[in-house]
Amino acid sequence: MSRTSRAALGRQLLSFLLVGGVGLVVDVVVFNALRTTVLEPSYVHGGPVIAKVISTSLAIVVNWVGNRLWTFRSQRRVGRRTDVVREGIEFAVVSVAGALIALGCLWVSHYVLGYTSVIADNLATNVVGLALGTAFRFALYRWWVFSARRKPMDAAASVAAAAASEPISR
Repeated sequence: MSRTSRAALGRQLLSFLLVGGVGLVVDVVVFNALRTTVLEPSYVHGGPVIAKVISTSLAIVVNWVGNRLWTFRSQRRVGRRTDVVREGIEFAVVSVAGALIALGCLWVSHYVLGYTSVIADNLATNVVGLALGTAFRFALYRWWVFSARRKPMDAAASVAAAAASEPISR
């Protein structure tokens, strides 16, 4: 890997981490607000898991916008609306899989190991789960969702589709 490629990867990783940091703030604030109020475990069985699903869903939306517009802006799909929708679906699939990693860590800690405090729930999901899920998501966003390998194919397909839909003038 050339020095330029390493620098570009480093910048991309840094912006990914910054966008993820904003998503993390959304996730942690919403999770704890719900976990300590309306979804407190003594009121709602499964409250921490429900709170995590809600908070992660909101963070996924924030992260998609940030990663699409900043981190992977040179690799994102442009042109046809179906390309953007497909990118959004792929982003959601990877994000949900990453969220399941964090959710699994929370579930094991809370229900299997019996660590039920607010601190234990946060360590399980927002430290251990976040670290594992972040590595997973960055790799798949880079090599699948926002893959530069797709861009030339998508551009060529867009040109071909546009040419095919043009009326033939006589």
